Amino acid sequence: MRPRLGVKAAAHAVLLLGSAVMLFPFIWSIGTSLKDIGEVFTFPPRFFGEQLKFANYTHMTERIPFFRFFFNTLKITVIVVVFQLLTSSMAGYVFARLRFRFREGLFGLYLATLMVPAQVTMIPTFLLMKYYGLLDTHWSLILPALVSAFGTFLLRQFFSTIPIALEEAAKIDGCTPFGIYWRIFVPLSKPALATLGIFITMGTWNDFVNPLVYLSSMSKMTLTLGLANMQGLYSTDWPALMAATVITVLPILIVFLLAQDVFVRGVTLSGLKGE
Repeated sequence: MRPRLGVKAAAHAVLLLGSAVMLFPFIWSIGTSLKDIGEVFTFPPRFFGEQLKFANYTHMTERIPFFRFFFNTLKITVIVVVFQLLTSSMAGYVFARLRFRFREGLFGLYLATLMVPAQVTMIPTFLLMKYYGLLDTHWSLILPALVSAFGTFLLRQFFSTIPIALEEAAKIDGCTPFGIYWRIFVPLSKPALATLGIFITMGTWNDFVNPLVYLSSMSKMTLTLGLANMQGLYSTDWPALMAATVITVLPILIVFLLAQDVFVRGVTLSGLKGE
């Protein structure tokens, strides 16, 4: 018992140390957001200044149209999450359950797109957006993100674990393939859908390169571009920048904390191999 207890204690100590290391940048950002600008680079460094300056959270709105950027990011994220979950779940169901010629080959080709770096497809995508007049619009960020090979793979793996008896019973009752997908597979795949939803939300919310390439108008920029614009050429209001950073990170943190149990369950179940 004692050796096992020692191993568990050592494991918990390592996990606590790792958690502290990961939390340190976020805690430091919160402390910096509450400092006076003259206290940011003091030595020895301190987490908090002599007085907590909550006014920095109002100063950030004077530097950039923060709430406009927040709304733009929220709109793009919600649209991408909803439609990518829909397309990925439908494609995952087709590859997992429907029988058709060259199914495995098509699925393999679809997965092969994951090996293509995003930098390779950036220029062709930019030219397409320019040809259709979608540059400097949110559609240039939304349309390419409506489908996902990774999402299809994740949900296909989860759908393969659902007992085939449920599908056969639905067919006996006269249910169509779409009815089976919508009434049986979607309700049973909430953990996997929540997992994929978190991945999509994080990727879209934190995306910097694509908005930088496609957007140029200040009114259409996202939070990541707004944070970059807060850094001046000769000087930067670091407390205001850190305040904006904290507000930007909070929605993702809240979403993950609320869905962490479903997230862990979804990651576990999606890795199981179906019969």
